[in-house]
Amino acid sequence: LLQGLPSNGTLTAVMAFMVDEFYKPDAVMDFPKGGSGAMAAALARGVTKHAGCSVRTSTPVEEVVVEEGRAAGVRLKGGRLLRAKRAVVSNADLHNTFRMVPEGAHAGFDEERDALLAPAAPVYSDDDGPADGAGLPLCKSFMHLHLGVRADAMPPDLPPQWTVVNSWDVPIDAPGNVIVVSVPSILDPSLAPEGHHVLHAYVPATEPYSEWEGLNRNSAEYRAKKAEAAEVLWRAVERQIPDVRERATVTMVGTPLTHERFLRRDAGTYGPFLRATDGQLPGPKFSACDGLLCCGDSTFPGIGMPAVAASGMLAAHSILSVRQHLQNLDTLKLPPK
Repeated sequence: LLQGLPSNGTLTAVMAFMVDEFYKPDAVMDFPKGGSGAMAAALARGVTKHAGCSVRTSTPVEEVVVEEGRAAGVRLKGGRLLRAKRAVVSNADLHNTFRMVPEGAHAGFDEERDALLAPAAPVYSDDDGPADGAGLPLCKSFMHLHLGVRADAMPPDLPPQWTVVNSWDVPIDAPGNVIVVSVPSILDPSLAPEGHHVLHAYVPATEPYSEWEGLNRNSAEYRAKKAEAAEVLWRAVERQIPDVRERATVTMVGTPLTHERFLRRDAGTYGPFLRATDGQLPGPKFSACDGLLCCGDSTFPGIGMPAVAASGMLAAHSILSVRQHLQNLDTLKLPPK
């Protein structure tokens, strides 16, 4: 499963790259030192190292302001307006980007919204969308199990990551069939307090949002469903650590509603579901609204850290002049082949 799709729906270039990397001599799985927070901090430093540039966190954007057919800035929660000099770039998914532009603010943008957010044709066996749906379908969501575990519970030969496939007789993307487990603190002890490890088990975008939609997160029904859905994750961890439930000092379970709430993902989705044979996602300047660019996993090249980083580069380069492009090439100083 790559970019939320089985191998027969993934770009050949992506599959070729992954297979080549996996089977190289002495191939290893890379983990970012300092965890995912270190990656966010590095991205922030890429901005703040330039004079006059800043990064604002915990600053929700409520509206992309459109004036005379052009994105002119953003309105923050609370009403403050930040004006854009060159462009507004949205890293939100398409659903949330469309929500931030009020209907009627731009006729062309409204047409794109209606086309891309229209009901989608079924892409999973348990989908109930219209067969002739023309909208952009979405991948499923996740179940997560985050644990803090005493180090003395860990076998000495415990791998930092393993994958469990419960059955090869059902589709690889069947709910709960594949579970990935990571223990990154084996490689980077700074990620956990002394004498402990952090462990993360999850299903790779195979959990249906429809099973959770409408549940009250504070209800007994929701808590019971979380516990039930997490069982497949616990069992995957117990393959390597049989007594992990007794050894865990911290336990947190995440659901599609968790994804929706904290990551602001429509339906808690991993991203758009687009097979390689069905075309490609829109680029950064897909919008009919001038001055509004998009990046992130809802745009080309798609889901995943390398793809999203590339989409950000495409958006940035769409703002630069030709002269600035040439200056960048001089800065890179790529060696001749």
